[in-house]
Amino acid sequence: MKNRQDHPGVYVPPPLIYVALFLLSLFIQKIMPINDSFFHSGIHYYIGYGVLITSAIMLLPALFHFLKTKNTLITIKPAKSLETNGIYAITRNPMYIGLLLIYVGIALLEGNWWTLLFIPFIIMIIQSFVIKKEEQYLERAFGNSYILYKEKVRRWI
Repeated sequence: MKNRQDHPGVYVPPPLIYVALFLLSLFIQKIMPINDSFFHSGIHYYIGYGVLITSAIMLLPALFHFLKTKNTLITIKPAKSLETNGIYAITRNPMYIGLLLIYVGIALLEGNWWTLLFIPFIIMIIQSFVIKKEEQYLERAFGNSYILYKEKVRRWI
């Protein structure tokens, strides 16, 4: 039986991490600008909107699934169930992928190379300080069910 007091221990909401790094990248662009001539071509708008549409394809089913199962999005609360169906049968972290795609889409629309250069750092931070903690928690909470799920479904895509 799950310990209802146990939780992933992620105290900073993951969307805040994306927002903080995005704002930091805008600040760095002001003090150390990178040539943005690519962003004057207009193609970045098409790519940016395409990426944002793709983010909705990842995020909306994941959010809908969480609402349907009455699971929590708050990372300091225990999970009510292990999500393994729908979009979760393709990736274990569709919400983090969706947030990353929103970040990329807005970076392209904003026209900031620094924002795009921060992508590896965001992935490392989310994976090290959010996903790994969540995975450890899910293994404690759901045991072998989660281990089997983890063997079948990739972390990202």
